[in-house]
Amino acid sequence: MNYKDFFKSLLPHLLIIAGFAVLSFIYFYPEMNGKELPQHDIKQARGMSHELSEYAKSTGKDALWTDSMFGGMPAYQIRGGVSYNIYLWIQRYMGLNLPYLTVSIVFMYLLGFYILLASLKFNRYLCIIGAIAFAFSSYNIIIIMAGHSSKAYALGYAAPVLAGILLLFDKKYIAGFLLTMMTLGLELSTNHPQITYYLFLIIGLFLIVKFIYAMKEKEISSFIKSSVLFLIAVVLAVAPSITNLWTTYEYGKYTTRGQSDLTDNTGNQTTGLDKDYILDQYSYGVSEAFVLMIPNFKGGSSIEELSTNSETYKVLSENNIGNAKEIIKQMPTYWGDQSSTSGPVYIGAIICFLFILGLFLVKGPVKWWLLSATVFSIMLAWGRNFMTLSDLFIDYFPGYSKFRTVSMILVVASICIPLLGIWVIQQILDKKITRDKILKGLKYAFYITGGITLLFALFGGAFFDFSSPADEEYKNYFKQMYEPLMTAIRADRASLLRADAFRSFIFILLSAGLIWAFVKEKIKPVFFLSALGLLILIDQWSVARRYLSSDNFVSKREARNEFQPTEADRMILQDSTIFRVMNTTVSTFNDATTSYYHKSIGGYHGAKMKRYQELIERHIGKGHMNVLDMLNTKYFIVYSQDHRQIIPQKNVGALGNAWFVNNFVLVNNANEEIDTMNNFNPATTAIIDKRFTDAVKSLDKTDTSSVGKIRLVTYKPDDLTYTCETNKEKLAVFSEIYYDKGWNAYVDGKISNHIRVNYVLRAMVVPAGKHTIEFKFEPKSFIDGQKISLASSVLVVLLCAGGIVLMIKKKKE
Repeated sequence: MNYKDFFKSLLPHLLIIAGFAVLSFIYFYPEMNGKELPQHDIKQARGMSHELSEYAKSTGKDALWTDSMFGGMPAYQIRGGVSYNIYLWIQRYMGLNLPYLTVSIVFMYLLGFYILLASLKFNRYLCIIGAIAFAFSSYNIIIIMAGHSSKAYALGYAAPVLAGILLLFDKKYIAGFLLTMMTLGLELSTNHPQITYYLFLIIGLFLIVKFIYAMKEKEISSFIKSSVLFLIAVVLAVAPSITNLWTTYEYGKYTTRGQSDLTDNTGNQTTGLDKDYILDQYSYGVSEAFVLMIPNFKGGSSIEELSTNSETYKVLSENNIGNAKEIIKQMPTYWGDQSSTSGPVYIGAIICFLFILGLFLVKGPVKWWLLSATVFSIMLAWGRNFMTLSDLFIDYFPGYSKFRTVSMILVVASICIPLLGIWVIQQILDKKITRDKILKGLKYAFYITGGITLLFALFGGAFFDFSSPADEEYKNYFKQMYEPLMTAIRADRASLLRADAFRSFIFILLSAGLIWAFVKEKIKPVFFLSALGLLILIDQWSVARRYLSSDNFVSKREARNEFQPTEADRMILQDSTIFRVMNTTVSTFNDATTSYYHKSIGGYHGAKMKRYQELIERHIGKGHMNVLDMLNTKYFIVYSQDHRQIIPQKNVGALGNAWFVNNFVLVNNANEEIDTMNNFNPATTAIIDKRFTDAVKSLDKTDTSSVGKIRLVTYKPDDLTYTCETNKEKLAVFSEIYYDKGWNAYVDGKISNHIRVNYVLRAMVVPAGKHTIEFKFEPKSFIDGQKISLASSVLVVLLCAGGIVLMIKKKKE
């Protein structure tokens, strides 16, 4: 093949990719009018990373630690600095410089699934249809609205990873190896372990099914060859991302996703998160699985807008509620098992119908692989409603207990269902199935999906009471109106179910009719595919727009004003010392906006330190001032008595950056350590776990005559310098979070031992005299990881170049 022929074969793909970019822009067309999408998690990210960004701007260096949240935590969990990861560099250019947080994500959804289907040599137009079906699945759009960008990109790269693996096990060794290595590397570079974990569950099931068929067909040698190449590809995908993976793995043991040192919660404790925390809030109800095919089966999102034709509006109007039109814009229509939801995981009525059709018509390992993955994902999403399976995975599957929001695993179904649905259409196009079998399977698939949707459309109100546990919360708010209003809301929930069930039935009926007409040769393939693609686009697009539309965009001016300082912020910023702030006017431990201007004792992050979280639960959250004092909480941001203003309150008891104590108490374990803090004076006493006994055995606890002073003279997020003077050896306590995987202490330039005290703080024995003490954050995992990342990235580039040369040579031969 010469270059002219190569470009000619590539041109249609390039045009399709350009079309994907245009379609992505159309969905987010307000951005072309100068508007922006306010995204909750992006706002939080800007707040938590502000200290790091400003430090990088002023010094040209990236700090590895930040004091902006939860007293302090590793910065590489918040803001990535210089990276030698080749996949991260590739990822930055994959989005074609499209708006990174919106347009680029949908583009990657489309491109990723297109690559999967194109690698299988599917009909080009069918590849486009499949890409659209996947990209506009409601959950994929909802997470963009929330600002879960790393999750979205991880989901976008999952499909091409599967493409590489399918090629690899189809004996296309070079192409499969290179594609697997590159796309899995891109997947890991997004830094969303939960989605990657679910992707490996899909891959694991594929390998099991493929192995069974390899045994059956006596193809073990090729299976082993493909498996070895897959493992090598995994290693080469992991190595350039080793810095992030190593530091995350290391830090994870110390976070809420690691095991607690406390032993008074054993009944619910796992090697990761507590079972209640994993399962309680986001477990799907068993019947909630129908939202895959009927979007409003459980009422949609937690807050939905009802029309003026609704029963709720009638009740409000009859009771002369003047702002009834405003009230119905935010009604609790969701009645499922989750504590809250931003919307359903709607995969599409047509796509679900095609998936069922595929179960009847597609033969071989692919069907059983995609079916098993889909069923597993639905059952695991049930969480506490299917404890047998949940217990099995939480207790015995490594890493599973590190993740919450079990309903997120439905992303597996959102990949597998459209893949099998498109697969069966390809087989129909290829005439690999007889007409009679197609018509028979079509009848059964329509009876099942069409029958279910029609049943709920006609009689949906008779199957459920449409009540929700959350309904009780409205008793005090609505008072005398509660009973008639809740009766109306439940009636509206039933109406939403019936309306969407009928909607889904219509889409299933139309798509079934199209397939029937094509099989009967009453319409041509081009018309069949055009009509089917249009139906799927209308179905997916219209539901996605319920949760992210032009109404969600705001002007750039409004978007850029999200961190306007309050008067309280301005007053606190006049204090040039180093201290911490507790903001009680926000959700202190679930909000990072305070971190934009201050060093907050709160914040917003999925992996705060376990001991700090336990300190929040046992002490900080209860307002224990001794603990707040030792954390150097110098200011509180509160509402004024009339609740009209936000004002600062100075805490004169804050202990500062460091201090000497004359006394210490040795305790046997974490339970005693945190309980002893109920009644202690941190200004004079330190509580020390007995494992650190050797570090303090030289101290004289009976001597209270010694004097000393210590102060912070230089602050950098990951480098703190103190000067001190004492007439005798003393124990210094530092109001900084203890983390022994990187923090090193130096006395007059020589490394020195430091310990943990008061459950979370650092301390060290300081010799008599004048000294300079420096704490530097120097994590070995980060430093060594960077070296491995650079070397392996060079190797990946060389392998890719060599692989491409081999494929060109093979093509010429």
